[in-house]
Amino acid sequence: MAPYSNISNTLSTGDYNQIINRINAIKAALPFLINLTVSERKGGLKMGDKSLAFVSKALEYATAHPNLVPPYLNVGEFQKDHTLREQLLHILRELNMLVEAVDDTVMALGTEEFEQALLFYNSVKQAIKGNVPGTDAIYEDLASRFPGGGSSADNGEDEEPVTPNPAS
Repeated sequence: MAPYSNISNTLSTGDYNQIINRINAIKAALPFLINLTVSERKGGLKMGDKSLAFVSKALEYATAHPNLVPPYLNVGEFQKDHTLREQLLHILRELNMLVEAVDDTVMALGTEEFEQALLFYNSVKQAIKGNVPGTDAIYEDLASRFPGGGSSADNGEDEEPVTPNPAS
């Protein structure tokens, strides 16, 4: 059973538009964001925890000991990059939590929708058994989703589903 009972909510058009506008405002506030290619992602230096500690220490030492800084190293730019990366990392963590929550909710809603569709589909199958007029076309249209037609196909997604428990 799911850790939630049911998602029964709506998002008004106004709220939806406001959310999209805020997302667009965030994008506009970060016009310097880039998009790396796959090869750029694979080829670049990676910053894990050990590298982060190394970079932070190097920045501290470069700031404290300007006599050791080579003329081609701009410590001010180094500090700007470090500060911006820290800020973006915090933003990324917050966005990742939001994306996870939205993704989980979308998945749960999909489960709820599919269960409801299966309840209707099984009702149509019962209506056919009762010879209710007009149900054959509905059944045929919906049954096309399950090309296995209830056979034991290898892929469970192609098999005709079992009726879900309405109490779940």
